[in-house]
Amino acid sequence: MRRYNVPGPRYTSYPTVPEWRHDLGAEEFAERLAVASTAGEETPLSLYVHLPFCRSLCWYCGCNVVVGREQCAADRYLDHLSLELELLAERLGERRALAQVHWGGGTPTFLSEAQLERLWSELTRHFTPLPDAELAIEVHPAVTTPEQLTLLRRLGFNRLSMGLQDFDPRVQEVTNRLQTPEQTRALLEHARALGFSGVNFDLIYGLPYQEPEGWARTLAQVREMRPDRLAVYSFAYMPQVLKHQKRLPAQALPDPREKLELFRAAYATFLEAGYRPIGMDHFAVPEDELARAQERRTLGRNFQGYTVKAATDVVAVGSTGISDVAGAYFQNVRELPRYAAHIKQGRFATVRGLRLSEDDQRRRSVISQLMCNFWVDLGPEGAGYFAQELAQLRAFEDDGLLVRTGTQLELTPLGRLFVRNVAMVFDAYLHWSASPHFSRTV
Repeated sequence: MRRYNVPGPRYTSYPTVPEWRHDLGAEEFAERLAVASTAGEETPLSLYVHLPFCRSLCWYCGCNVVVGREQCAADRYLDHLSLELELLAERLGERRALAQVHWGGGTPTFLSEAQLERLWSELTRHFTPLPDAELAIEVHPAVTTPEQLTLLRRLGFNRLSMGLQDFDPRVQEVTNRLQTPEQTRALLEHARALGFSGVNFDLIYGLPYQEPEGWARTLAQVREMRPDRLAVYSFAYMPQVLKHQKRLPAQALPDPREKLELFRAAYATFLEAGYRPIGMDHFAVPEDELARAQERRTLGRNFQGYTVKAATDVVAVGSTGISDVAGAYFQNVRELPRYAAHIKQGRFATVRGLRLSEDDQRRRSVISQLMCNFWVDLGPEGAGYFAQELAQLRAFEDDGLLVRTGTQLELTPLGRLFVRNVAMVFDAYLHWSASPHFSRTV
């Protein structure tokens, strides 16, 4: 753990966000969208909608959020989302089919029922979800009402992701994330009654005052509820970047060994309950499509998480929304006034991005396979191209984390805990020194 517990990316993208440049603006994004439009109307897209509003701030949070209670702010934001969707549609021409829609936040169910319906109407005025599309939304059980869930299901949403983090009252109090197991169970049961085909729970390990006994109670309660999927995230404590994390008592954080034991407890609990491990920190019931995809080594991943619906292009609307289009990344501005000013001028709110070189794309493919399927076949040409990286990987082989068979690399069960470290070997940008941009890998 001393050797491998270093700052490192989670690789939701490669190259990672700190490498992105501020000289890629709205004009190049528009040009790349025009290129993407030539793929044809039958080629589906993935669409992400960022809804940043929350009623209160969780002290551990690393997301882009706006705290408040006034719905009028959300109305103004929806005005701008509507304009941005129109801009996207104009540039994409006839390419309007969606294989995946994800509403994230923030807390999307901060929106009222009327606002949720309005947003869906604007989205479907410009784009058409396919009959088998994955339509997902993030919800907070202490905020979301049964009526909102009923509406979302009627609109066509079929997947939910519920944040719960930890049911321990002391952990909830110190992190300002308050919700009861009863609230969570009630929302889960209502979702199942409505026919949602997949419900995910988010948990976080490594929070202040998390101890084996309390964590075991949370795991037992989650196991008994049996959601379809689980995400068990490592808490990224970065107060130098996220100033509100300074409200957390640093002395109450588990040390690296204690933190790893929390994850191992979750891993053992959910495998014993019949879940399959997915990627580096997810679990799914055996019949879930993620589990089946990983068995076939076809699991994919984008900014919305692990998926079997990965489209060739991802477009995003809203503040900080990230698009992955025609071989380049683009991110929207964070501040709502600046975002609004750009959109009202009829321009995209792009603030930074990166054009991927051929080398970037080759490395992204390898890193994605490792992060999703714990396996990659470099092929004869790739083995030569990555000869230096293969030499560096011998240390992982010696430690029992990796098995090499010809041109194939496969992580062992122990090695899966250190998949980020293995992926880092293929990162051409990474400086092997402490970085404030990344959390530690353990």
